[in-house]
Amino acid sequence: MFTKLPKWVEYGAFTLAFIAGIVNAVGLLGFEHQAISHVSGSVTLLGIKAITSKVTALLLLCVIISFMLGSALSGFLLSGGSLKLGRHYDTLLFIEALLLLISAYLLENTFTYGIVLASAACGLQNALATNYSGAVIRTTHLTGIFTDLGLMIGRALKGEQFDTRKCVIFLLIISGFLLGGIVGYILFNYFLMLALLFPAAACLLLSVTYKIYRLRAF
Repeated sequence: MFTKLPKWVEYGAFTLAFIAGIVNAVGLLGFEHQAISHVSGSVTLLGIKAITSKVTALLLLCVIISFMLGSALSGFLLSGGSLKLGRHYDTLLFIEALLLLISAYLLENTFTYGIVLASAACGLQNALATNYSGAVIRTTHLTGIFTDLGLMIGRALKGEQFDTRKCVIFLLIISGFLLGGIVGYILFNYFLMLALLFPAAACLLLSVTYKIYRLRAF
């Protein structure tokens, strides 16, 4: 149950959702209004572009595959299905920062395929928070979270116990993603695709913070 989750998970979930919100906002504003923190819309658009524009379809396919490869990297470095100190979260966050940094450089220099690295970073991040006691936390999109909130409300209305801790974590993720979108819009207006440097810096800071926290905890 979510009541077993350590307190640092709440801070991490909010921060990761904030980072994803910025990245997605920059993608929407700078890449033909294309979301990059999740792939549902990309798959639909791939179906459309497969008929109307083969070049764009190829790029979208690369974006989708790179998201999966980012998740695969998390799966390779992490073991088990529960959140636990001592695993490679700091390493993965450092890699995410590096991917966003290179993506910003490539996109700023008009190399469109730089978006693929940003997508890989989001896939990597989305797989960071994995199953814990049967619960799933995702930080790069909100569809599942709103679905779970709806289920929780419906079950509460028929008398089942409402998981307050779970609700708090979900609300933190939603607010983090929303705030990230706002900040992403502001950053894009000033820095265009170099706005990705800011979530990259946030990932790096989070990586170092987690590393220090883990060393002190042991």
